[in-house]
Amino acid sequence: MKILIVYGTSEGQTRKIARFMEEVLQGGDHKVVIADATEEPPSPDGFEAVLIGASVHMQKYQSAVSNYVMRHLDILNKKHSAFFSVSMAIASNIEEEHEEIKKMTLDFLERTGWNPDEVQYFAGALKYTQYDYFKKLIMRMIAKKEGGSTDTSRDHEYTDWNNVKSFVLNFCTETVQSAR
Repeated sequence: MKILIVYGTSEGQTRKIARFMEEVLQGGDHKVVIADATEEPPSPDGFEAVLIGASVHMQKYQSAVSNYVMRHLDILNKKHSAFFSVSMAIASNIEEEHEEIKKMTLDFLERTGWNPDEVQYFAGALKYTQYDYFKKLIMRMIAKKEGGSTDTSRDHEYTDWNNVKSFVLNFCTETVQSAR
């Protein structure tokens, strides 16, 4: 099967998740094309399935992802597709944080008009070593409030890789079944 993965990232965790998906799918003998939404990704037209991911920053997803979705909306709504959202809120034990991300995702999908077959949420990472002083301070405050790590001397990854693998394999199985 030929699968397209398009992603938007701010600090690299969504790219890392997309690359992991690519490895899992290629291990299943699928042909995978992966592209950053900011770098002229290919049209979804020539693919049997499409995965699009974006991370949440400042209460929104990357505009390059929104632009890609709107530019290819008619094709995407005819393809087996999924959206994966990456955020630290999913790692939180606070249910309101989860609900806020789900609402943000629904708003994104309504605004773009895209109707993916699936939506999946993955926890991201705290990249303290990449933050400037001010951002490090803010992210540490947020992490403390939500029960995350406040050790700013290193990065902290919260992505559940088994969940990512399970999601992408199930997505492929559903794609094959819907094609029958």
